[in-house]
Amino acid sequence: MKLLLAFLTFCVLAAAQPAAISYQLLPAALTWTGYAEVGTYAPSGTVQLRRGSFLYDGRTLRQARLEVDMRTIAQEQAQLAEHLRGADFFDVDKYPTAVFVLQQFGQGQARGQLTLRGVTRPVQFPLQLERRPDGRLRLRGTATLDRTQFGINHNSTSFFQNLGSYAIRNEFQLTFDVLAEAAK
Repeated sequence: MKLLLAFLTFCVLAAAQPAAISYQLLPAALTWTGYAEVGTYAPSGTVQLRRGSFLYDGRTLRQARLEVDMRTIAQEQAQLAEHLRGADFFDVDKYPTAVFVLQQFGQGQARGQLTLRGVTRPVQFPLQLERRPDGRLRLRGTATLDRTQFGINHNSTSFFQNLGSYAIRNEFQLTFDVLAEAAK
């Protein structure tokens, strides 16, 4: 009898869980910032979110997949933007898309797999999720990524010596503030 009661209680609680709703991310620009190894030079620019989707049940974010169009890397200095799109950095002709697949979200941290320049590595970053009055969800955060983990070694002191003012920090930041709406 106790087993039956426990089973029924579980079924009632499971049925009370809200159903997960599929959300689509709206097109958005993500902001990247790179850093010189010495000095204060920190160029920044944008890259476009191509598409993204996830499930959300009011408490838990899951099954998220985001695609970034690496061909859209922009920066106010056209020469720098072109260099970043080239083989020294993101090689966008060969690898036009970066993909993040969420594996776990909890305690304000997103954990998943990022594929960048054909290399897949685990990443973790803080993620804030906010429900807006219009029913949309707002996702905000900043991921700090080590470019050398994805085979981008250009002017890295981890690989090259005596670079002086040409040295570029391995870490760069990708900041996002995007909206999602329930899929129709």
